[in-house]
Amino acid sequence: MSDESEMAFPGLELPAAPAAPVYRVLARKYRPANFDGLLGQQAMVQTLANAIARGRLAQAWLLTGVRGVGKTSTARIIAKALNCVGADGQGGPTITPCGECEPCVAIAAGRHMDVVEMDAASNTGVDDVREIIEGVRYAAVSARFKIHIIDEVHMLSKAAFNALLKTLEEPPPGVKFIMATTEVNKVPATILSRCQRFDLKRVPAEMLADHFARILEQEQVAFEVDALALVARAAEGSVRDGLSILDQAIAHSGDTITADAVRDMLGLADRGAVRALFGQALTGDVAGLMAAIARQYDLGQDPAQLIRELLGLVHGITRQRLAPRRDPLLSAEEQAAMDSWAQALTFPRLSLLWQMLLKGLDEVQSAPVPLQAAEMALLRLCHAADLPDPGSLVRQLQQNGATMAGPAAAAAPAPAGAPAAALPAAPPVAAPGMGEVPASFEAMVALFRSRSEARLAHYLTDDVRVVDFAPPRLVLAAQGLPKDVPLAIVRCLDEWTGQKWQVDWQADGGGETLREVELARLAALEAQMRADPTVSALMTAFPQAELTPLKLSA
Repeated sequence: MSDESEMAFPGLELPAAPAAPVYRVLARKYRPANFDGLLGQQAMVQTLANAIARGRLAQAWLLTGVRGVGKTSTARIIAKALNCVGADGQGGPTITPCGECEPCVAIAAGRHMDVVEMDAASNTGVDDVREIIEGVRYAAVSARFKIHIIDEVHMLSKAAFNALLKTLEEPPPGVKFIMATTEVNKVPATILSRCQRFDLKRVPAEMLADHFARILEQEQVAFEVDALALVARAAEGSVRDGLSILDQAIAHSGDTITADAVRDMLGLADRGAVRALFGQALTGDVAGLMAAIARQYDLGQDPAQLIRELLGLVHGITRQRLAPRRDPLLSAEEQAAMDSWAQALTFPRLSLLWQMLLKGLDEVQSAPVPLQAAEMALLRLCHAADLPDPGSLVRQLQQNGATMAGPAAAAAPAPAGAPAAALPAAPPVAAPGMGEVPASFEAMVALFRSRSEARLAHYLTDDVRVVDFAPPRLVLAAQGLPKDVPLAIVRCLDEWTGQKWQVDWQADGGGETLREVELARLAALEAQMRADPTVSALMTAFPQAELTPLKLSA
């Protein structure tokens, strides 16, 4: 008892203050302690098991993958697997470390002196690597292998990587390196070639949801299955991210983790409301659509997130149509709605809905008032829902007596507001090879283009008229050419063909330029297309549509 206590309360001893409970977050509490606890990495575990069983251990391993899939945990499990001695102290390297012997316990606690972890994000320099190089010269104190775990190895400097190369390729006996990174593209090829690489996969959402359910049962927390499905989707394949979200959901929900609470916590739209909104857009219910958007906005829904949810719904329907499968994370109601839309909507219609929503998302993200942009995007969706796709429209017109004839079939215009198919270009003229003389003026222009003389090719196409073409003698007509152009043309022809060319220039005469010939060809082709019965019917049905000519070559 202190003097202060005696002075304040003579003869009274105060009880010691209870120690505050130490809470461990789920991501640390349920970190896997052995390979059985790793989720979704069976291929890597099988490879390591075979290597350990046959004694074919690499000197270095590189673990890569997105955040939270278990790279650092895997490195520690490998360290335990290589140094485990078993409960009786007589065991050797094993794929199933006991977790009870002194090496296993010390490595799990992070206090084993022969298993050294370095965070390369805060130790990036060559001096930090030099400490590793000096340390590997000494044998392990008590473990079978001295192991260096380098996390976020891509953060090392170029000099540090170079300093590590020799030691990494030929480490002393009993030394192993395990490196982990989320950005393997930043690791030099010289490092990659000295390591066995394991790419840890994203964990499937179904597997994450089952894992979270087992954890919540141990934590004695009630939950809704739909809530765990939302958490698993939000984790995007990362176990750590999912457990962090689950921790937050427990604190947010109280006694029971509900789907509504998770949706509110993550700022997600009500999936039932999204399906209703999509159905209103398909049926053209403008009044209901506007009311539903306003209701979601009043509930705090972000307009951009609403469009993203609709994009996800369209993607899911498309997959269900093209590759049907049962998603265990979907409720029976959601699955029934997906099946119904997958049967009713064609792939061209789904593709159109996807493109319109994708464009709408760009507009919402850049608009000064996102709600207004979202409303306009969904109104476009509503009015486009009952438009036939181009293929159906052509079939309808053909049934009404119009026929697709000739090149017009490739140039049928799209519905109003969308560009028409481009008019076909003239067949390209092949450029002559080195030392060959061009057989025509068009071939000569193609030769200049093939030799990256775009400026001279432009003048030959737009301004030069042919009076006489008899290689290696030419008579050309042009006005207003820069003074260096005629000399440059002759010099290039001499060099490329190996012959001496004579080019005479005059101000007038000659036929049409190649540009004029191409414009006349396209005008005639457009007239031919407009005379086609199918194109004429399409232009009548969609007055704002137009035939778009190809952009002419420079």
